Amino acid sequence: MSDQQRRLVLASQSPARLALLRQAGLAPEVIVSGVDEDKVSAPTPAELALALAEAKASVVAARPEAKGALVIGCDSVLELDGLALGKPADAEEATARWKSMRGRAGVLQTGHCVYDTATGQYASGTASTVVRFGEPSDDEIAAYVASGEPLHVAGAFTLDGRSAPFIDGIEGDHGNVIGLSLPLLRRLLGQLGVGITQLWA
Repeated sequence: MSDQQRRLVLASQSPARLALLRQAGLAPEVIVSGVDEDKVSAPTPAELALALAEAKASVVAARPEAKGALVIGCDSVLELDGLALGKPADAEEATARWKSMRGRAGVLQTGHCVYDTATGQYASGTASTVVRFGEPSDDEIAAYVASGEPLHVAGAFTLDGRSAPFIDGIEGDHGNVIGLSLPLLRRLLGQLGVGITQLWA
């Protein structure tokens, strides 16, 4: 690592986001924000995802261990019927949600915020991807909920796990549904005067 290379910090404990960044040649450290998501509100799902991302990035950016780093905050919600659906509270909620989603389309909204602790500047934006859900049977939904996976992910589903067979297609950025839009990240870094290739490990 050269003296010129900037430290990158991911303000999220999401293994999927970390994997996406690593696959793109980046080597972020992880510092979890600890933001209480229930205390953040906004008028629309897209604005909520953005507000959460900005909150996470700014909290971590203020910590001494992030000094001099570029901090990435992200948060995803599924927009369905105008409501923002995050992680389901329990198995019962996950089951009800899948029964309401099947055969329909929702919009996965992921807020992104990049905070440059060296300058105090930040850039943020939201990426939106349409997700078309298939029609899993009640038995398939029960088996999926029993796996525990939907309790840990926004919208109670993920493209890179057991629910992949229940998703018929998407329109937009695949990575965004997993948790982070690399094209949007590149644009936000560019707004801060940082080229993404400069951050390659």
